[in-house]
Order: sequence, then structure tokens, then C-alpha cells
Amino acid sequence: MPDCADLIARHFSADSGVLVLGQHARVDSIASQYGTPFFVYDSLVLDQKLAVLRKTLPKEFSISYSVKANPCQIILKHFLTAGCGLEIASGGEYFQARKAGCAPERIVFAGPGKTEDELEYVLSNGIGEIHAESTQEIARIAKISERLQKKSHVAIRVNPTEEVLGGAMRMGGKATPFGVDEELLDTILPLIEANPYLEFQGLHLFSGTQILDYAVLVAQYRKGISIAREIVKKINRPLKTIDFGGGWGIPYFGQERELDVTRLAEGLEILMTEVRHDQAFAGTQLMVEPGRFLVGESGVYVTRITDIKVSRGKKFLIVDGGMHHHLAASGNFGQVIKKNFPVGIVNKVSQEAEEIVDIVGPLCTPLDVLARQVKVPRVTVGDLVGVFQSGAYGRTSSPLHFLSHCSPPEILVEHAKATMVRARGTYDDMIRDCC
Repeated sequence: MPDCADLIARHFSADSGVLVLGQHARVDSIASQYGTPFFVYDSLVLDQKLAVLRKTLPKEFSISYSVKANPCQIILKHFLTAGCGLEIASGGEYFQARKAGCAPERIVFAGPGKTEDELEYVLSNGIGEIHAESTQEIARIAKISERLQKKSHVAIRVNPTEEVLGGAMRMGGKATPFGVDEELLDTILPLIEANPYLEFQGLHLFSGTQILDYAVLVAQYRKGISIAREIVKKINRPLKTIDFGGGWGIPYFGQERELDVTRLAEGLEILMTEVRHDQAFAGTQLMVEPGRFLVGESGVYVTRITDIKVSRGKKFLIVDGGMHHHLAASGNFGQVIKKNFPVGIVNKVSQEAEEIVDIVGPLCTPLDVLARQVKVPRVTVGDLVGVFQSGAYGRTSSPLHFLSHCSPPEILVEHAKATMVRARGTYDDMIRDCC
């Protein structure tokens, strides 16, 4: 896994052996003020990652932050203020996007199971594009649009015939519930083109997540351009939009290395030299919708050691947080074999690691393991464990009510100030929606 010391040097700092976020926000002070466990995000890292993304992309690209990665309101507002749009995958995410102040025309809606209620909700209130994923969905959009007497902007999410290798989750070339198979475009396109309540916008291509190989992303974008050219031939006009999806990864495990954005920028610029001179793309807006790449490295999940025990020669650190708050770190969110996120004792980051331990949560299930066989300094009850790379797919991707523990607060550090942006859950929350 990436070394915690390297992550601290790259994104954060330390003061007297204590992790510091932003300019002067010590993690032990945050823990004293708000209690543990909690998620904390550094706004400076959000800005750094957005700057890297913009520097890497050719000038023709716009950015829509993928809400599913982390829908915290303050994070949505942060990216909106920075000029990004938002990509959503549910009616609930649409609600959160609008609450954050996003104009409807800056929202795109993808997802394989959009319900009629969700479609009516977003179409009634305004939406930039809906990325359709089946003939039935296109028919539902058309029916609702006719009832509302509105013309709806529709793009097609395409499942390519060729698999783009290298992503942790691949969605191209194989049978998948996502998108429309490329070979069915001849059937799908006329359904949209012939309907007076639908306006065909373009293409959404997405074939993988957690991609760390720049060549895979370049190949994916090149494939998208190729499919777009074929669509342009069929409709005899340029597309208005091409959405290349997300998929930009960050390193978590083993020997994973950062995405080589320098080589990626070079590859995309070569591709764009071809596209810029092609009338098939005159006026076409290109876009990406990253989530993890923008927020993942900004976040740390902090939990406190409540007990230390040895069982048959193995040492366990028991902490007050666990898989119910951070399912991904426990290995139960997409991993076949449990691998450790970068984990450290964040009030002792300068001390040398001396002992091998398992770090486990408070739940009465063997699944509640944040780290197995990790080397840490000598610890005592009360020390703070930090799980790095926790800004994406953390709190809202976890079973927060499992065993009825309270949900963790979220803290945003801006420069030297740490502010709670989502309150800690209460026992009342657990029965609030009971009838």
C-alpha cells in the first residue's frame, strides 16, 4: 500500500508527531473538539486535485464531479464554486445537487435503473442531460416529456464492443447491465431521432473504474471518439456532447502507483490534434466525470483505540469505528481478498513502527476489520488511528445503522479551521423514520 509518510508529505504535514491537515489543523485537536470517530477532508487537497485534472485535460474538456463518490453538501458546493458541473445517479443525488445550488442545466443523470418517478422528478425540475441505458428507458423519458410538454436532452450510454483493459471494474466488451451495447445503436438512434419530445445530444462512454494506467484511459477516449464518428455518420451532424466518464484512480494497495498524468496529458493532446481538425466534432462539448480522483486523497477516517488485547499470540487494537462507517476500508466493498488501506497512528506519525497488529472495530462480526497485520508504533488506549485515501466511497457507501452505532460526523478543514459540516448521528436518528 502507499506509505503513510509519503501521503503525509504529499498532501498534509505533521506537528510534533501529530498529523496536520490544511495549514494548522492538528488531528488530535479535531478529535478533542468533535470526538471520534469522524471523517475529515482537506479543502487544499480538493483544490490541488482539481488543478491537476485541469492541467491534464485538453482545453476542450469540461468537468462534472461524480456525486456518488462523496455527496457531502460542502464538497458539492466546493466543486460548483470552482466551475464544475455534477453527475448524478439517482433522484436523491439530484435533490442533493440542487440543494447545493447546482443549476439544472449543469447536471447529467446516468444509471441503469432510473425509475419513472425519478425521471419525472428531474424532467419536471430541469436537467442538463439524461444518459439513457435501454430502449425502455428512452420510451419512459419520451412519455414523461410528452406529458410535461417538454423537449428532453438525451444521450446514450454505450457499452463498447471492445473491452478496455486495466480498470479495477471493467464494463466494456462483456455482457453488462450498464448502457446500450454498441452493436444496438442502429436500433436505438432512430427511436430518439424520430420522437419530437427528445433531442439527441451525444454519447456517454464508461468502461472501467480505478484506472491507474494512463494508456488505458487514452485508449478508452480514443474508442469513444471512434464510436462518436460512427454516430455522426448515421445522424449526419456533429454530436453536442461526448462524456468520457470517470475512472481516474488513486493508489490504495500494494505496489500501486499514482496515475501518470504527464503521460496521460501527452496522450490526450495527441488525440485532440486529430479531433480539432475533424468537422465531425465541430462544436462538440467534451466532458469527464471523475469522483474518486478529486476527493479520495483529501479524506482521512479517524478512530480512537478503546482497547488492546492479545489472543493466542496475536495483538488486536480495538477502535471505536469500523466497517459500519467505512465499508471499503474493511474490504467488504468490492474486494475479493481483503487488502489494507494506508493506515497509521496519526498522533504518532514520527515514531518508528515496532509491532504487527490487527485493527478491528466494535461490531460483533469478524468482517469488522480495518487493517490486518499492519506495522505500527507502540500504542496505548486513546491513540488515534487514521485510514488515509478515505475521501471517496466512505461514509455514504457504508451500512451506517448496522448494530445501531451512531453515524460519524464529517469535518472540513479550510486552511487552519476545522468545521463540522455533517453532524454526528444520534440514537433518535435510528427510529426517526419508523411508523
